[in-house]
Amino acid sequence: MEDKVLWKSLKKLKTRKGENTVKNNNENKAIKSLLEILLVSTRLGLTSFGGPIAHLGYFHNEYIRRRKWMDEKSYADLVALCQFLPGPASSQVGIGIGVMRAGILGGIVSFIGFTLPSVVAMIIFAQILQGMDVRDAGWVHGLKIVAVAVVAHAILGMAKSLTPDLKRKALALFALVGTLLWQTAFTQVCVIIIAAFIGFLLYRQHKEDNDAKIQIPISKGFAAMCLILFFCLLFLLPILREVTSLNWIAMFDSFSFWFFSFWWWTCRFTIA
Repeated sequence: MEDKVLWKSLKKLKTRKGENTVKNNNENKAIKSLLEILLVSTRLGLTSFGGPIAHLGYFHNEYIRRRKWMDEKSYADLVALCQFLPGPASSQVGIGIGVMRAGILGGIVSFIGFTLPSVVAMIIFAQILQGMDVRDAGWVHGLKIVAVAVVAHAILGMAKSLTPDLKRKALALFALVGTLLWQTAFTQVCVIIIAAFIGFLLYRQHKEDNDAKIQIPISKGFAAMCLILFFCLLFLLPILREVTSLNWIAMFDSFSFWFFSFWWWTCRFTIA
């Protein structure tokens, strides 16, 4: 009888030890993933130039081609969604990749790693160049020329995966011509809506050969909470800004598109 009790105790002890080992391994993997996201995103933040469109090309080369954190279809869908959201698409794509890689903390770490170098660099340049007129400086024009080349390289690099057939190439050309001829914010919204409608008509019977496998480590309950928070921030903040006239609310409202994008991205992909 005593042997049986002892055997059961040893078995429970081994089970608990195994569970603790698995838990520790999972925690180590999570920390390792967060550190990896931070290092990669920080390096991209330090070396990516040319604006959001060029950043997407750098992201594609680093996250998709080199590290294979996502497949081509998933990345194209993520880029399309982030282009629809307010704010820089590259920052939102970085947040999205971080969320899919390591959850909410992964998205936050990715955002900090990619954005912080730019913030520090802008502050340093502002302090150094304060009071200096650099609008006609030769090195500024040189940076503009380099930025054009970087953006062109990024566009050509993504064109193969984003516009694989003649119909999508024609649709992209229509969007390009429309935004160049009428350079207003209203035109951009109209082009997105018209292109989405035409794409729906052209491809509603189309089936992809390889379906995208997107895994979001977030529960639907949390996603629903994010959706509610998104609309609260979107509609209540401007009202509070006008009613209270408090400076901190005005400042928060001015930069709230980062919060809108983050919460909307989270709830949109998880609920879908």
